[in-house]
Amino acid sequence: MRRRVFSIVYDAEVAHHLQSIEAKHYSLIRESIEAQLTHQPEVETKNRKPLRRVSPLGATWEIRFGPDNQFRVFYKIEPKLHEVRIVAIGVKVRNRLWIGGVEVAA
Repeated sequence: MRRRVFSIVYDAEVAHHLQSIEAKHYSLIRESIEAQLTHQPEVETKNRKPLRRVSPLGATWEIRFGPDNQFRVFYKIEPKLHEVRIVAIGVKVRNRLWIGGVEVAA
C-alpha cells in the first residue's frame, strides 16, 4: 500500500518570520521542511517531536534542523486533508527562541 504525500501549506505570518532569517538559509529551510514533512509528518524522530502543549500559534509539532539545530519549524497536521500547516519558523540561540525577530517563550 502506498502512503499518501502530505501537502505543505504556510500560514501568511511565516513570510514575516523568514524576514528575520538570513536569506542564505532559505533553501535549507525549504528543503528540510519538504524532506521531513511530506511523508509521515506525525512520526516522532530525534529531531521531530510533538509539543507537550499546543502552542499559542496552534502548532502541535516541532522539527529542528540546520547548523547546531538552530532552526525550529512549528506545524500542525490536518490528517483528513493530508496537509501539514506551517505556523511558525524560528531560530533558537542558546536557550532563547526568536520568531519573526521577537523572542518567545521556548
